[in-house]
Amino acid sequence: MQLAHITTRPPHLLQALNALAQRADPREAAQTLIHELSGITVLVAKRFTNDRTADGLLDAFHLTLGCISLGISQANVPEDGDAQLSFLLHHGAEYVFQMGFRHIKKLSALPYTAYVSDFDNDPFIQQRDIKMLFAEVCRADPNSAWTGDDIYKKELLDRQANQRIVACAKWLRKNNFAGPVKDPDMDAHAVIALAVIFAIAGDGPIVARAGQRDLETLIQGVRKISPDIDAGWNALLKKVPPEYHPILRECMDEYRNTIVKKIQSKAAIKAVITELQNSYAGSELDVGYD
Repeated sequence: MQLAHITTRPPHLLQALNALAQRADPREAAQTLIHELSGITVLVAKRFTNDRTADGLLDAFHLTLGCISLGISQANVPEDGDAQLSFLLHHGAEYVFQMGFRHIKKLSALPYTAYVSDFDNDPFIQQRDIKMLFAEVCRADPNSAWTGDDIYKKELLDRQANQRIVACAKWLRKNNFAGPVKDPDMDAHAVIALAVIFAIAGDGPIVARAGQRDLETLIQGVRKISPDIDAGWNALLKKVPPEYHPILRECMDEYRNTIVKKIQSKAAIKAVITELQNSYAGSELDVGYD
């Protein structure tokens, strides 16, 4: 068994401070940094923790330590204490902290999941998400290894993937066969699932929202004429912008030997529809009859 590689190192700010301690006369630079770090810590405590308790101030210091370290990390400064210190002294601790915090705010603007809701635009929810991300990524203990930049990179990749999935689903909704779907809530995975599943029937319209009767008709039609699945999927891909093809192809590969096989089988239609509703279409499927 091969173990995953884990990077073990102190926060970048701590590496910079260690380099400062090795200088012949660090007093002036140290006083400047102490003054800046103290001011930042108090502001963080007032906004995010508690500036009236020792625990609140300590937590704020840990967040300050991590946020500045994130700013240094995302500036692609070499993993070297002297280089990190030079960067910190050149720009100032407050500026580097703001750099790190801007990365947190930009990250929070990306979708945490592929489910879109009206609540996403609620200022309270947005501020809550920033606070949670700030704590998750930036909390750094000077006595422990720091992995905040690794957490940030992974979260960024995950959210960028969600953003692409949401964009694909929005395009499919806009081009839905019965007209654009304007429901403010959207399960992007479910929208894509419906489009891919309905495309197995052949070169038909794009389906981004369907009812139970539509599913019954689809299953009955597929079982009656045994359409060329790949031909139907290729027809869908020709209608959709190329940037969304990888997302659709991934679903096609997954569904080929799972739900598509069940649609083609002699399994009870009601059972297949139940599985479609529970595992694929979710809230994008209108379960009632028109």
